[in-house]
Order: sequence, then structure tokens, then C-alpha cells
Amino acid sequence: MIQYKTSEEVQLIKTSADILGRAHGEIAKYVKEGVKTSFLDKIAEEYIRDHQAVPSFKGYNGFPSSLCISVNEVVVHGFPSDYELKDGDIISVDCGVFHQGFHSDSAYTYPVGEVSPSVIALLKATRDSLYLGIEQAVAGNRIGDIGHSIQKFVEAKGYTVVRELVGHGLGRKLHEAPEVPNYGKKGSGPLLKAGMVIAIEPMINLGTRNIVQERDGWTIRTADRKPSAHYEHTVAILENKTEVLTTHKYIEENFKF
Repeated sequence: MIQYKTSEEVQLIKTSADILGRAHGEIAKYVKEGVKTSFLDKIAEEYIRDHQAVPSFKGYNGFPSSLCISVNEVVVHGFPSDYELKDGDIISVDCGVFHQGFHSDSAYTYPVGEVSPSVIALLKATRDSLYLGIEQAVAGNRIGDIGHSIQKFVEAKGYTVVRELVGHGLGRKLHEAPEVPNYGKKGSGPLLKAGMVIAIEPMINLGTRNIVQERDGWTIRTADRKPSAHYEHTVAILENKTEVLTTHKYIEENFKF
């Protein structure tokens, strides 16, 4: 069942999202060659807890860390580790914050050092597709309109859309109804109504759309081991507009490509 939020609840999610956005900004300062992904996780957890909030992911169904850190061919749900970032890597940083009873969720994929032009193009197309999806997330449209706009845009560029993993509603729980696929038919799926809060998160692959799950039960990578990109925002659908509650502003103040 979809949980519709009051204006007061949307504001609480926005407050959570502000902490999240600023935490992402702190992480962005350290995304560079030679940095261990576990260090990024430490930075995030310290910032979130210092602001009277809790990392949404840590302990969620047994997940061990505050961040999902997914490098190169890892699509999502990668573990922070002693892996040191290398020139030419890409790294998806996905983070959630729980504050005053509500979750927020966002992700950003970074290039590290000199990344091939074809992979930079994948990152930019995935990021652009997120905003095309957000444009369709308005009251009166349907969930399928979001996925259709993302799929049409990235497939026209020769990329593929992961099907098994989708965006989601969120609020008092990290994952709520409805599911928000990154593919679909226009005019299909649940009706978008004021009070819905959803996470839109395109996961787009350079090669095949097929994925595999590693033995750790979490890490998802591309079947052909080609790179995958992932960007995410939490958005609120209101009566007369859609508001992006999370922000990448603090990331982009510290990291540009």
C-alpha cells in the first residue's frame, strides 16, 4: 500500500535529505586515487551521526556499512572495503539518512582520475536520464511514464537498463510502495498523486543489462563486467509541482567532471 505523506512529513523528509546531501558533499572531498572505500564509509557515518541522524543502510537486513560503494562493474550494493581507488575507476556512492522518523536516499557516480571518454559519456547519460525521469514524476502521470523516459533516452544512446533493481517509495520505511522501474510503457503503472515520495534511481550499463549477485548475498555486478552507472534522488510529488528533496549540490561544489 502506498503511504501518502502530509506536507509536514514531506518537510521532515526534506530535513533528512539536507543532512544526506551535506554528507555526500563531505564524501566528495575524498573521492580520489589511493583512498580506501572504507574511509569514505567512515566519513559518511561520522557526519550523519554528528548531525543527530542515523545511516539508513547500516544494519538494514544485515547490511554492514553506512554506504553502498560500487566500483566499476558493480551496479549497486557493494561493500566498503580496503580497496584503494585507482585511476580510471568509477565509483557509485549510495547513502541513506534516517532522521526524525523519516528516511532519505540518494546516489552519485564519480569518475576517478582519467576515465575513458566512453565511460564518462555513460555517467553523463545516466545522470541526465535521472532528471528526465524526474520531469515525468508529476501528479496525474503514471509510474510507467518515469521509466519510459529513462529507458527511451539511454537505449537511444546504446546503453542498457537493469531490470531486476528499481527505485521505490520511501518515508518511515527505507523501501515502501510503489516500485519505480527505470523502464516501462507510457501511461502504465500506479497513478502518481500528491503526497507520494519516491526514490528515482537509474542503473544503466555500458554493455549487457544482465546482472549477477556475488556470493556475499549483496553485491550486484554486470554479467559481462562492463561498467555500470547509478544516480538517485528522493522526490516529493505535490499538488502543483514536484520537489527534489535530496541534492547533489554539495557534491558538485567539491567534485566536477
